[in-house]
Amino acid sequence: MAESAKKVAERAEERLEQVAENVRERFDRITEGRFTDKVKEGRFADQVDHGVDRVRDDERRKKQGGSTG
Repeated sequence: MAESAKKVAERAEERLEQVAENVRERFDRITEGRFTDKVKEGRFADQVDHGVDRVRDDERRKKQGGSTG
C-alpha cells in the first residue's frame, strides 16, 4: 500500500512540475519576455520614490508657514 502511495505522489509531483513549466512558457509568450528583459536591464532601478520628495516639500511648506494641502 505504501508503495502505491509513493508512486501516486511521484506522478503528482511530475504533473505539478509540468504545469509549472507550462505556466512559465505561457507567461513568457504573453509578455514576450518584456517584463523579464526590463528587470534584467535595470529599467526599474532608475525610478525615484516620489513619496520622499512629497514629504520633503510638505515639511518645507510647514517651516515656511504654508499649508501642506
